[in-house]
Amino acid sequence: MKPAWLVLRDGRTFRGRSLGAVGEASGEVIFNTAMQGYQEILTDPSYRGQIVTMTYPMIGNYDTRALTRHLRDRGAQDGIISSVETDPERLLERARALPSLVGRDLVAEVTADAPYTWSEGGWDPVRGYVAPPPARFRVVAYDCGIKHNILRQLRTIGCDVTVVPASTTTAQVLESKPDGVFISNGPGDPEGVPYLIESVRGILGRVPIFGICLGHQILGLAAHGRTYKLPFGHHGANHPVKDLATGKVEITAQNHGFAVDPASVSAHGWEPTHVNLNDGTCEGLQHREWPVFSVQYHPEASPGPHDANYLFHRFADLMSRKGG
Repeated sequence: MKPAWLVLRDGRTFRGRSLGAVGEASGEVIFNTAMQGYQEILTDPSYRGQIVTMTYPMIGNYDTRALTRHLRDRGAQDGIISSVETDPERLLERARALPSLVGRDLVAEVTADAPYTWSEGGWDPVRGYVAPPPARFRVVAYDCGIKHNILRQLRTIGCDVTVVPASTTTAQVLESKPDGVFISNGPGDPEGVPYLIESVRGILGRVPIFGICLGHQILGLAAHGRTYKLPFGHHGANHPVKDLATGKVEITAQNHGFAVDPASVSAHGWEPTHVNLNDGTCEGLQHREWPVFSVQYHPEASPGPHDANYLFHRFADLMSRKGG
């Protein structure tokens, strides 16, 4: 085993031993509190540009507790992990020169190159992937780094899904005459994707829209609102969220480093629907007149609880009322 270093932008260094391939990686260092779903976390496009620290005892905690405490107290920050470079001072110099996530377009690095359709249904522990019901709705899904289980959930509620690149224009979306538009999760700063903000702004009020995670933030910016960076973000499968309409509390899966300021959109007809019980941040929005809503968390789970699966059915209800 070779010596290895993790060096953070603020100068904190961690010395260890390499347990895998010799190499080097850089990005924003964050921590995830999920107790399962490591493979989904490692393959989720929303983590583009980040280094993930696991905290649950079976995969983390023994060696990562000090790092997690540091990030919790000082905030997520850029860093480099390397088993190639042996001088931590040189690594620190390079870590401080890394580009910030703020204002950076990471969506362009993970979105689809061309439109495609999705036909796979949900997963049953006995039968495997099951055939979805007949399609009732035509849905265009913006791919900002979309997760496969979102597409499975859309097919399960009877959607004929066409996934499109994030650069797809308003005119291109409306040309297909969709019954609804979905805006997916994705990495980085929503303000780094101005072209998608403009496209969504042109769709608002014309067809039902459902946004998740980055899609929630994009809707907030399309509504002329404001987003801001959280100190260390929400990354895990155990975040309590309160539904303001029903008073119910859901345990949710989350992965985001930015949040929407609900006060910044209230004058434009929007209202918060969900709130995070850990820090009071906005976890959901809806428009008072238009058929559009969004949540900051992940109702499709994978990994995580299924408490919020009802939101996909709410989307179907909006499209049914539009068609009726």
